[in-house]
Amino acid sequence: MMKWKVCLEEFENFLKFERNLSENTVSNYIYDLKKLNNFLEQNKIAVEPSNINVDIIREFLYHESKKIKSRTQGRLISSLNTFFGFLVIENKIISNPIKKVSYPKNKYIIPEILSLDEIDKIIFQASLNSTNGERNKAIFELMYSCGLRVSELINLKISNLFFKESLIKVLGKGNKYRFVPISKIAMKLVLFYIENIRCNVKIKKGYNDSLFLNNRGRKLSRVMVFLILKKITNELGIKKNISPHTFRHSFATHMIQNGADIISIQKMMGHENITTTEKYLNVDKKHLFETLIKFHPRKSN
Repeated sequence: MMKWKVCLEEFENFLKFERNLSENTVSNYIYDLKKLNNFLEQNKIAVEPSNINVDIIREFLYHESKKIKSRTQGRLISSLNTFFGFLVIENKIISNPIKKVSYPKNKYIIPEILSLDEIDKIIFQASLNSTNGERNKAIFELMYSCGLRVSELINLKISNLFFKESLIKVLGKGNKYRFVPISKIAMKLVLFYIENIRCNVKIKKGYNDSLFLNNRGRKLSRVMVFLILKKITNELGIKKNISPHTFRHSFATHMIQNGADIISIQKMMGHENITTTEKYLNVDKKHLFETLIKFHPRKSN
């Protein structure tokens, strides 16, 4: 059974190292989650994150609504939504109970997007690391080429690489697998890593099938991927607020800008709801206008 303390610690690392949020924002999330934990303790409700239900959440929110303003309620529901969404990503719960609660949600803000030139520079800079350059280069090329979440990347198995079909099998949200196309350049870099670098690592028991390994022969952590990327962006002097998730957003945005249909992008990214994918349509209004001018039958009127 999952304990609140352990889940909150993992959630805090997720916010810091995958989403790259500020200390103040992370503190607000954790503060909101501790409110829920305290509510459960004070009311002697013995429930863990894995089996909390929507009725308990509604009771907690009603209790809080008598003390806080509507704007703060919106932040609270957003914190809960992010937390339980994280547990779904980590395959610790099947569905997000907060989805059944009708409360105002905060406006979704698309994070920073990398240009293709910036992505090329990051991948080149990654290759300069004398110890793990080939591994790191393969990691960032794969994240961008396939639009992977960092949790999906670190859990990739060699047995789930189907390079003859140009596909990889990815374990995503809700413990669901999906097949994602992989580019030739990404395949080339991953194969080189496997055949020339990974084969020289002394692999710990239980990690023989894990694709990307650290120097101790275990699978990489999301924290390590974040730290590698942070070091590279600092070396390059890139001022954008970048995290591993930025590669996923850049993948979707660039696909849309180059004319890919939204249904295909939804399937590749593993979005259960098309509205999640549609948010990327708000990124580049100029591109949408140019598409209208180019393809609409009344473009000359």
